[in-house]
Amino acid sequence: MAKEKDILLGQLRSGSPMTTYDQFRLTLMLSVPAILAQFSSVMMQYIDSAMVGSLGANPSASIGLVATSTWILSGFAMAASSGFSVQIAHLCGSRDFQEARQVSRQGLFSMLLFTLLLSAAGMAISPFLPGWLGGGAEIAADASRYFLIYAAFIPVGCVGWSASMMLQASGNMKVPSMMYIAMCVLDVIFNYIFIFLCDMGVAGAALGTGMSEVVTTAFILWYLFHRSKELSGKGERVSFLPSRGVLRNALGITSPMWLQNIIMRGAYVASTIIVAPLGPIAIAANAFAITAESFCYMPGYGIEEAATTLVGQSLGAGRKDLARKFARITILMAAAIMSLLAIAMFFSSTVLMDILSNDAGVISLGSKVLRIEAFAETLYAVSIVGYGICVGAGDTLVPSLMNFCSMWLVRIGLSIVLTPKYGLQGYWIAMCIELNIRGLLFIWRLKGERWMKDRLIKVK
Repeated sequence: MAKEKDILLGQLRSGSPMTTYDQFRLTLMLSVPAILAQFSSVMMQYIDSAMVGSLGANPSASIGLVATSTWILSGFAMAASSGFSVQIAHLCGSRDFQEARQVSRQGLFSMLLFTLLLSAAGMAISPFLPGWLGGGAEIAADASRYFLIYAAFIPVGCVGWSASMMLQASGNMKVPSMMYIAMCVLDVIFNYIFIFLCDMGVAGAALGTGMSEVVTTAFILWYLFHRSKELSGKGERVSFLPSRGVLRNALGITSPMWLQNIIMRGAYVASTIIVAPLGPIAIAANAFAITAESFCYMPGYGIEEAATTLVGQSLGAGRKDLARKFARITILMAAAIMSLLAIAMFFSSTVLMDILSNDAGVISLGSKVLRIEAFAETLYAVSIVGYGICVGAGDTLVPSLMNFCSMWLVRIGLSIVLTPKYGLQGYWIAMCIELNIRGLLFIWRLKGERWMKDRLIKVK
C-alpha cells in the first residue's frame, strides 16, 4: 500500500497522466489513515467525557464552559502550523525536497516561540475566564484549573501537531495517524491514573491529556528528523532561524486563518455565553452533544487533511486540472460518508448520550439536539472539506470572510432570537441552519477557479 501510494504521488509530482481511478485510489490512501486518526481523536473525546461524566453534571459543565476557549487557543496554533505545512505541500509537489526541509525546521522553531506566548496568555487569564463566560460559582474553580493545565501544555501539543501536519503535507498520512491512535490509548491510561487513582477529578483530565501529548510529540519529532523520506535530511546543514521569505509566505496564509479563528472560535465563545444562563444541565448537554456529534463529522476532517495535501501538491506541480478533480472527489466522498453517519446519529442519539453521561436530564436534552443536527451533516461535510481545499491552494481570505458572515450573522443572530424562546434546542436549530448555509457558500466558492488563481507559493 505504501509503495503504491508513493508511485501515485510520483505521478502527481512528475506531471504523468492520472486516471479518475488513480485519483480516487490516491484520495482513499491518504484519507483512510486520516479518518482513522480522527476516529481515535473522537474516541479520546468520548473517553474523556465519559470519565468526567461519571463524576456528575457539574464537573462536566466546568469543562464544557471553557471548551470553546480552548478551541480559540488551539485554533491560533493550528492556523500558524498551516502557514508552514501548505508551503511544504507545494514544495513537495514541485519536488524541491531540500527547501521543504528548510521550511519544516524553521516552521517548528517559529511554532515553539509562538506557542510559548500563547501558553503564557492562556495561563494568565485562567483565574478570570469562568466568570467572563457567565459560569456559576459551583463550576468556576474546576473550570479555571482545567484551563490553566490545558494552557500549560499548549507548546508541547502544538509543536507535535505542527510536525504531524508537515508529514501529512509531504504525503505521509500513516505515521501521524498512528500517533493520534497512540495518543488516544495513552490518554485513557493517564486519565485513569490522574482522575481516579490520584483523585484529581477535572484537573486530572487536563493533566492526562497533556501527558499523552508529551509522549506522542517526542515520537513524531524523532520520526520527522530521522526517518521521514522527504523531510529528515540526514547530514544536511539546515537552519532553524526563519528566513524572511518563509515567514512572509506563512503570514500570508496564516493571517486570514487567524481572522478565521477569531471569527469562528469567537462565535463559539459567544454561543457559550448564550447557553450558560440555561444552567449546568444545558451546558453539560451542549458539551456532550458536540462530542457525540463528532462521531458523525470526524470522517470529514480526515478527508479535509487529505484534500489539503492533494490540492497543495497538485498546484505545486502546476496541475490546476488535477487540483480541481481532487477537490470534487474529496467533497463527494465526505458528503456521502457524513450523510450515512447522520442517519445513524439520528436513530442512535440516546445511545450516544447515554455513553457520555449518567444524568437523565443531560441525556434527554442532548439526544434531542443531536436529532436536529443530523439534518446539517451533508452540507457541513462540504464546508469542512471545502475549507481544506482552499487552504491547500493558499486561498484563505475569502473563505474566512464567508465564515464570518455565516457564523456571526446567521448562527449568532438566530441563536439570540431562538435560544431564549426554545432553550438549548433553539440554539441547535440556529446551528443547523447556519451549517447548511455555510456549505452552500463553499459550493459557490469552489464552482469557479478564483480559489486557485495565482496561488503557487515561491519560497526562494
